[in-house]
Amino acid sequence: MIVAGTSGSGKTTLARAIAARLGIPHAEQDAWNHLPNWQEAPLEQFRAAVDAFSAQPAWVMDGNYSKAQDIGWARADTLIWLDYSAPLVFWRLLRRTLGRGLTRQELWNGNRESLLTALFSRGGIMAWFFRSHWRLRREMPGKLANYPHLTVLRFRRPGEAARWLAALERQP
Repeated sequence: MIVAGTSGSGKTTLARAIAARLGIPHAEQDAWNHLPNWQEAPLEQFRAAVDAFSAQPAWVMDGNYSKAQDIGWARADTLIWLDYSAPLVFWRLLRRTLGRGLTRQELWNGNRESLLTALFSRGGIMAWFFRSHWRLRREMPGKLANYPHLTVLRFRRPGEAARWLAALERQP
């Protein structure tokens, strides 16, 4: 199962909850992509991680990295698309970024968000939101058309995702 959406939409939170409910492994693609000191993982290394993880019989993975969609999406049976409004995602992302920056929370491989970079840099997460939110919304239907086997659950409001999760049958 894949959970997709723009940065700040709640992909990781939902994917973790699904994994816990179903008793299956969860992986966050950001952890494979962001090596120490914010170095991007080599393409082969990233693809190998997606390949190894998605070779398991059951799993949930969050992320939008197109550089390995051909692996993960081909093996998934379901894709959950968190297609929330820009204002909602913006405020969630801002709140998350401020919290991470102020607490110096470790993210992946020893990396921490710098508030100055995250909020004001052209390479920061807030700038990324403005570059990617509407583009993902435009491009996602075309990408999904390449994987007709996927059951697509498109949630436009957090309450829809929460109700779906609540109805998801617990596994022993």
